[in-house]
Amino acid sequence: MTRTFRPPFHPVFRYAGLAILGIAVTGCVSSEKYAAKSLAHDALVEQLSEAQRDASTARAEAKAYQDQLAMLGSNQGSKEAMLLNLQQQNSELQRQLDETNRQLELAANRAGTGQVLPAALTNVLEQFASQYPELVDFDSAKGIVKFKSDVTFASGSAEVTPNAKQAVTRFAQILNSPEARGYELMVVGHTDNTRVVSASTIKAGHLDNWYLSAHRAIAVGTEMQRDGVGAERMTMAGCGEQRPVASNATTQGKQQNRRVEVLILPNTIRSGFARTSPPTNAARPAGSVVPARRPAELNKDTAGADQKPTFNK
Repeated sequence: MTRTFRPPFHPVFRYAGLAILGIAVTGCVSSEKYAAKSLAHDALVEQLSEAQRDASTARAEAKAYQDQLAMLGSNQGSKEAMLLNLQQQNSELQRQLDETNRQLELAANRAGTGQVLPAALTNVLEQFASQYPELVDFDSAKGIVKFKSDVTFASGSAEVTPNAKQAVTRFAQILNSPEARGYELMVVGHTDNTRVVSASTIKAGHLDNWYLSAHRAIAVGTEMQRDGVGAERMTMAGCGEQRPVASNATTQGKQQNRRVEVLILPNTIRSGFARTSPPTNAARPAGSVVPARRPAELNKDTAGADQKPTFNK
């Protein structure tokens, strides 16, 4: 019978196996702890980077605010200078308005003071008015040539009609004659008291009677300039409905009130004030004149085909 030989199991080998198993188990636990600590470290690094970015952004914003404050501080003097300049301009515009009103009052009240214009000039102007009776009136007692708006302009328009342009050309020739070329001229637009309601008229910039009267004065004055009358001789203004010459209670009265007057001022001394208009938001006292600018081109309008206004608006 054959017997198998089995070497004896020595206790040393048993302990060695236990040691190896312990080492293996201990090694696995250390790796897990390392991985966990590594992840935590990475998270802290990311948080630190984010905090640094936030701090950098905050510093940049603070710097921008500081720069803005410094800029505001440096511009304070400029703002004060601008405010002072605007105040001075407003005072100058008010002075111009007062001077224009004064001149208009003087010119309007010249009746009964004797011959306001030389006889030769008066005769020529009377002949001019008789040549265009449907378009022009001449008040020799005040030295005022009146262009009738219903003929000078289409309804709701500030564009001079072709027939009226011919009359203005002849009028300009008279104003440039030796008898008249030394006089100053005030071109003043007037309306009746009917409100401007046409949408097309308002869209064209004639927002109310003040605007319409001023724009029509500008239109006549511009035509005079094109015909050779020096701009330095002219003041252009609009009175709206504030200076009627007849009652607005009748159709005939309204028609008389719709006019552009050219006042031939009997003086040759320049007043020295500029022809500019006051701010559009400035208060307009009743009866006062609004000096008007003279743009190169006017924003013109005629009444639409679907609108049939009774009055020339």
